[in-house]
This record gives sequence, C-alpha cells and structure tokens, in this order.
Amino acid sequence: MGGPTRRRFLILTAAGLSVAALPALAQAQTATEPPPRKADAPDEFTVTAPVSIEVNARPIASFDPRDRSHVRFGSLQYRSGLILTSPFRGFGGLSGLRLDAKGERFISFSDKGSWFTGRIVYQGAEMTGLADVEAAPMMGADGKPITARGWFDSESIALDGSFVYIGLERVNQVLRFDFSKGFTRALGEVVAMPPAVRKLPFNKGLEALVFVPKGLPLAGTLIAMSERGLDPNGNLIAFLVGGPTPGQFSVRRTDNFDISDATLLPSGDLLVLERKFSLLTGVGIRIRRIALSSLAPGAVVDGPSIFDADLGQEIDNMEGIDSFVTPEGDTVLTLISDDNFSLIQRTLLLQFTLLE
Repeated sequence: MGGPTRRRFLILTAAGLSVAALPALAQAQTATEPPPRKADAPDEFTVTAPVSIEVNARPIASFDPRDRSHVRFGSLQYRSGLILTSPFRGFGGLSGLRLDAKGERFISFSDKGSWFTGRIVYQGAEMTGLADVEAAPMMGADGKPITARGWFDSESIALDGSFVYIGLERVNQVLRFDFSKGFTRALGEVVAMPPAVRKLPFNKGLEALVFVPKGLPLAGTLIAMSERGLDPNGNLIAFLVGGPTPGQFSVRRTDNFDISDATLLPSGDLLVLERKFSLLTGVGIRIRRIALSSLAPGAVVDGPSIFDADLGQEIDNMEGIDSFVTPEGDTVLTLISDDNFSLIQRTLLLQFTLLE
C-alpha cells in the first residue's frame, strides 16, 4: 500500500481525533508506540518573545487528486491549496485563523498556546506561500506564557476590532487580548462566561467562537460553540455571550459530526465547520449554513450542508475556517488543518469560492 492510499490510511488510523470516544481504537493503541511527532516538537511553546520563522509551501493542484477537472464540491469551488511545513520546531497544531478584509494578513494559533501571524502571498487568485511569519507565546494577565499555569489546548478564535478572543478547550476558559497593546505581546484577560461552560466535557469544550459585528442581528454577541458538549437531546451545546439576548442554545447534531469552527458571512449567515472520525465510515468534514437570525436562547438551530468531503479529497484534520470578500465580489472560504505535530499528518491551507 503506497502513495495517497497509504497516507489516507495513516490519517484514518491516527488522525489525532479523540480516541476517548473510540474504545476499540484506544485499546488497540495500548500495545503500540504513540503516534510519531515532528522532530524536536516541544510539549509546550518555550519562546518568550515573538520570533520570525520560515514557512515553506507546496501547492495542491487539485482538491480531488483523482480528477483535476473536478473543481466544484457542493456549493464551493476550489481555488487553491498549500501544504505548509517549517523547520521551526513549534510550527503545527494550528486550530484556527482569522484574516483581514483582503484575505492576506492572518492571525493563527496552535493548540499549544502560541500565536502565528503573517501574510498569505497570492499570484492572481491562487495562494503561493506565506510571508512575514512570526511565532509568539500567548501571554496571560500575569505576563507569563499561559502554558506556565497549565493552560493550553487553545482551539477557537474570534475578532472584535483590535480584540482577539481565544477559547481554551480543556480548561473551558476564554481569554481576550487587546492587540492594540503590543500585538502578540498583549496580555490575555479572562472573559466571564456562563457557568455551564465550565461543565462542558474534558477535551470536548469550546471549539468555535464568532463575534457578531454592528449591523447584523445579535450585534455585540460572542457566539461560543462546543465541540461535543451535548444537551439532554443529544444536540451540541452553544452560548450567546453578551449582546441583546444572552443565553444557551443548541445546534442540532446529525450523522455524528462535531463542531470544529465557524465563520460569519456578510449576509448574516453562520457557516459551521464540522468533522467526524469513525473506524467504519472514516474521516469526514462538512460545512453547514445556519441563519444568524435563528439563534436565540433555548433554540435548536439547524441548516443545510453546503459542502462535504472525505479522504477521497485533499483534507486532513480540518479545524479552522474564515471568510472574506474579494474586490470582484467573490466570497472566499479559507480552511486550515491541525496536524497534531504528527509526522503522518499535514498542515493544509485551502481556499474555495462560495457559490451563492
């Protein structure tokens, strides 16, 4: 077994998705070595100041490696993609990203509490690489890296002007950084969250954050969604924090998908990125479109899937999504994957045009 088939098999069996929900797999792994890690990959980020790093990019010619003429997938049309690697030992584990209005400058972060910022380089509409990339540790209110107090597993991000919100999944906390005060040197302050957030299951907590800007329903609200915190009916728990109608709501869970991230379109629709992993059905991702106006305390919201993909396409552990609008009026979705610092996974940066 070689080439793409072997790679997909390895991703399927060691995707880094929680084996806590897969007892059979967990038992099988007890007699084997843990998944390999990148050489010298740290258990935590140890740099105490921003540093410039090199990131290499290899293009992904086709999202469907079996048919390069296949460019439409549901409501999305493939634009371009990159496989990202770096000699910097702390690069990887990317759990989300937010882009500027041009889709160029980005803020990303790893699940080990580190920032990655820089610029996407384009040739025409296609991504060709990254430039001006810096890495830095997330700093707590005490001026020390958040990992110094055992806070890590940073999994979600939202922007409100200069304010950057980061969700820490395993400790079920949200930090707010004011990037106008030192950019990535800014100190994170704990955000008051509903008490129910602290009760979300270990390693299945806050996985998606979206801040609603002025001019849209729920303006001023921080939307926080759990990966697999379930309500009594088996739906995914989410919260409206602040704003005009704070409270708890649910996202209908179907086909065993869990939430990975979300982004808000200018139209006011919420796009929710989801993923699943099963020994029977393999790895899959999808994007659901949910009307922002349907979110309310006590509501169970749902929406159609506009995109589905599996290991027949160029995916990995897709954990982040964002959107921007080009000068031509195209809505572009950008997805990023978390390689879990594993030698058998990849950091992918993918872009698609949303076909309304």
